[in-house]
Amino acid sequence: MPRMNAFDQLLTGQSPEFCALIRSAQVVAATNVTALLLGESGTGKELFATAIHQESRRDHGPFVAINCAALPEGLAESELFGHRKGAFTGAVREHPGRIRSAHGGTLFLDEIGELPLAVQAKLLRFLESSELQSVGDTEVERVDVRVIAATHHDLHQRVKQGLFRADLYYRLNVVPLELPSLRSRSGDIRLLLDTLTARIATQHGLQIPHYRPRALKALEQYRWPGNIRELRNFAERMVVLFPGGEIDFENLPHEIRIPQIDEPTLFTLPDGGIRLEDLEQQMIRQALYKTRGNRSHAARLLGLTRDTLLYRLKKYAID
Repeated sequence: MPRMNAFDQLLTGQSPEFCALIRSAQVVAATNVTALLLGESGTGKELFATAIHQESRRDHGPFVAINCAALPEGLAESELFGHRKGAFTGAVREHPGRIRSAHGGTLFLDEIGELPLAVQAKLLRFLESSELQSVGDTEVERVDVRVIAATHHDLHQRVKQGLFRADLYYRLNVVPLELPSLRSRSGDIRLLLDTLTARIATQHGLQIPHYRPRALKALEQYRWPGNIRELRNFAERMVVLFPGGEIDFENLPHEIRIPQIDEPTLFTLPDGGIRLEDLEQQMIRQALYKTRGNRSHAARLLGLTRDTLLYRLKKYAID
């Protein structure tokens, strides 16, 4: 009987997007390369990182996970790199830091986009040299750690905003793996629900509830903004409230039963179509009218730079 690998044990899904991601993650696991996991909150980034670690040559070593968003800014450097006793007020004992704790294994940096800029520079140096220096120490030490980072942010955009170092972004973005949202994996919802329900029922020592067809249809149509984390919480609620019973549409939470209404759009395309240039000219004229001809203000209303607006005024011969 073939060995069940960590990806099969920890992750569930059969959609094409998910299967392609698993194949890429398996290739990454066989190397020592830095990986960057991208995707919305709740898509299972830590589970993916755990599976990559367990299928790597480092599986005998520790897997150390840290949420960068939960690190107090003043203590982030100490938490990651450690500190000497007396290095600062409150440092009453020596602290090795999370990176040293992951020696020989994998360090998972969740929500890397929230790491303070000052600590980002030190992390970059570690990634490039495998060397670290504790706060208050003069000696440099080499540590053997594989780094997997994760974020729900658009790091490229944060670089533009000055919130994330460009050099660290390029160093982390060697192999990006983007986890799909649950709403894009609608074919996996029933499989995930069955798997999660069975696991949770076993954990609580309860019988597995069963879902009626109308309830399943509503669950498959729901958008799951919290992704797999929200689905797991829902499954646990149903196991606890309806052990061994049948769950129908009326038993579902209100937010799942109400029709899912998409956010209103700013413009609806007419059935007969439009000329895009005509629409653009109308929007420019409306912006100029609302701002009483103030071109800088009009450009802001349109989401354009002033130079771009001036170019389009000239293009359409608008006074």
